[in-house]
Amino acid sequence: MMVLATLEIPDLMRAGCVCASWRSAYTALRSLDKHKQAQTPCLLYTSESAGEHVACLYSLVEKRVYRLTLPEPPLRHRFIIGSSLGFLVTVDDRSEMHLVNPITGQQIALPSVTTIEYVKPIFDDTGSVHEYEYPSHSARRAFFTPSIMPRCELRECFQFKAFVFHDTSAGSYIAVLIHRPYTHLSFARVGDDKWTLLEPHCDYQDCTYKDGLLYAASTTGEIHAFDLSGPDVTMKIIKGGDEGFDPDAVHIVQVPWGGLLLVSRLKEFDDPDEDVDPKIPVPNTREIKLHKVDDGAERLVEVDCLPEHVLFLGLNDSLCLSAKDYPALKGNHAYFTDDQQYNQARKSSRRDIGVVGFGNYNSKEDLVSPQLWSNWPSPVWITPSLTLMKLPPNDRWLSGPLCGLPKIEEGTLRGLFANLGIPISIGPTGMLQCLKK
Repeated sequence: MMVLATLEIPDLMRAGCVCASWRSAYTALRSLDKHKQAQTPCLLYTSESAGEHVACLYSLVEKRVYRLTLPEPPLRHRFIIGSSLGFLVTVDDRSEMHLVNPITGQQIALPSVTTIEYVKPIFDDTGSVHEYEYPSHSARRAFFTPSIMPRCELRECFQFKAFVFHDTSAGSYIAVLIHRPYTHLSFARVGDDKWTLLEPHCDYQDCTYKDGLLYAASTTGEIHAFDLSGPDVTMKIIKGGDEGFDPDAVHIVQVPWGGLLLVSRLKEFDDPDEDVDPKIPVPNTREIKLHKVDDGAERLVEVDCLPEHVLFLGLNDSLCLSAKDYPALKGNHAYFTDDQQYNQARKSSRRDIGVVGFGNYNSKEDLVSPQLWSNWPSPVWITPSLTLMKLPPNDRWLSGPLCGLPKIEEGTLRGLFANLGIPISIGPTGMLQCLKK
């Protein structure tokens, strides 16, 4: 068990197949949650040749690819909008969001998109949701004329980036979503049946969770800290906007020695390939800058390098790791994937993926050549995890089909209740409600 506890997850899972005694040690490590926790991030992507349900995992340690079969719906039909704690955050063709762990197969449905303030469900004659009004007339803040769109099209313009954080103080989890219009924030705790909008600020691009506070960074360099621990959310401005700060993307990162870094990406926009439609310029990261975050500081302080440390940037929960603990990684480098909030508009375009060294902006290199991945859904960094997310049995974050809960369409439920003579209605959060016991 001591030997197996030092292995990366692919090696650990292979070791568990060698013989009965090794299998017993592997099973014990998993049940005790004593396997190696500091796993090296991998690049998760899809490939047309691998099949619709298959996720490909490129190991930076072994320089090889693993293939994993994921539960319904097919991964190639989903959008990937985040990666945290070993889970992908995906959006299906109904624009509903799920967490899925590609290693364990655990799948968890997040609260319905119809419970976010800007989205209103529209029902057909059978009582099933078949369209959305967005942004909803009932939203407290109406920015432009609402439009009616099919369920599959909302995800094209609504969800941007999502996270799931472990709330150690409560022994639970918090999901956070950056969404449009104007990249607002909404969150949901375990036990919630709806999303809660964090007002009034906007233009967020990245988040991290530290010591009970949700830190959110905007494109103007502002950093806000939200305290989500109590019944009423409070917000503190850690840093205001910086007049000279105008990057193409930002990330906020916790560093191992304590504190936060604000990371900015500057991009060039290249001409698209001739066979790509629509012909939208393709972003190409040319420079990554580091800025130290000091509480209350008026201006950002630039940092030249990160000796013996590595960044992972993209649609994942932004990471800063010690190169000494991860010998397969290059110190003072950033491994990056696409983080463009308009990815949906250029599904056929090549992705912005690579490795760049700090202090030498000519050091950019390809992660692997030739390209292994399909351009859509956009590849993402993920830290493999064997840990199962333990939720109360009556929790509203419902497990998906892999965990034995069949998915029942709303129209079917309405028909079932009608046959039983039980009147129902649609509640304020879009949930079915019985009108009598």
